Amino acid sequence: MTAATSAQATGAQRLSAPSPYTLIVLPGDGIGKEVTAEAVRVLEWFATRRGIDVNLRHERFGAEAYHATGHFIKEEVFADLLDVDAVLFGAFGGTLEANPIPADIRRKFGLLRIRQAMGLFANVRPVKALATLSKVSPLQPHVSADVDLVVIRELIGGIYFGEPRGITLLENGERRGVNTQVYTTHEIVRITDFAFALAATRRGHVTSVDKSNVMESGALWREEVKARHALYPGIALDHLYVDACAAELLTRPKKFDVILTDNLFGDILSDAASAITGSLGMLPSASFGAELRPGVRRAFYEPVHGSAPDIAGKGVANPCGAILSLAMALEGTFNRPDDARLLEKAVDATLQRARTRDLADPALPVVSTQAFTDQVIQALEVLDGSVD
Repeated sequence: MTAATSAQATGAQRLSAPSPYTLIVLPGDGIGKEVTAEAVRVLEWFATRRGIDVNLRHERFGAEAYHATGHFIKEEVFADLLDVDAVLFGAFGGTLEANPIPADIRRKFGLLRIRQAMGLFANVRPVKALATLSKVSPLQPHVSADVDLVVIRELIGGIYFGEPRGITLLENGERRGVNTQVYTTHEIVRITDFAFALAATRRGHVTSVDKSNVMESGALWREEVKARHALYPGIALDHLYVDACAAELLTRPKKFDVILTDNLFGDILSDAASAITGSLGMLPSASFGAELRPGVRRAFYEPVHGSAPDIAGKGVANPCGAILSLAMALEGTFNRPDDARLLEKAVDATLQRARTRDLADPALPVVSTQAFTDQVIQALEVLDGSVD
């Protein structure tokens, strides 16, 4: 998947290859545990068959860990996240409505804390239509066919982190909720450079998305992106308001190459784009931060979907998002683009033979999470033989 080349475009590829790699696995909550286990099985296949030397360290993180221990993550594990080669993550949340955790605790000590501490400013969310899944997309085939785009979401600024925020009681007895949308020049320039660098490895087109007609933060976003564009004369740039972008994602998605946007809009638009693939379970992501060492960025790989507590433990979750996130890691951290392409082909080949429940096709068997991964590994064996 071409979005994985973002790692190369931004210097995330490894300049040298010390052995072994160290990867912390945080399965998290709900179906996160199930799909991450399958991604790990696939990684173990690559370790055995393709010679990737990696040490895996499994640790608890999430709402379930909090309820069991009073902490989302052990502090020593949290500190180690800043030093390992990469983190492979599942999902965060669980049954928060039935077993709530105070919002301020979730915000201060949950996933947002990890993103901020690791400096994961660039979230890469590729959306690629597979001909194999054309029948399950709610979009008409002529709309979704051949779509290949990437949403670049600024991940540690904007309304999710802005202050002031909170719910207060007014003198008249009403309550007021406040969130602050705020961006600085530095934050905008940093993510803009990332998007332009990625576009240079793809089709050379960036669409910057904002709401500059009614939001000052959006006006600043557009001004800074325009100014930065002068350093990238080979990249085409256009601008869209977020509402227009949402409409065109579902009516003219082939027009997009790289979509650059803020934290909130990127969250929403990338989830909406799952209609192109037929299921949110198909979408992987990678988040990159500051350099650990020259040429090596912090990296955090996770499927876009959430913890889906309604189906957790039933063995029906789609592991493709987690497995394809591993494909992004193969390229972005392990510097093995050929292995990344191999894994993508194996997933596509498996989808031609079997499906998980969310992608059901009357002509194909519906299989469990684990059985689907069994077939991915079988496909890898076949394709690896043809490669050798």
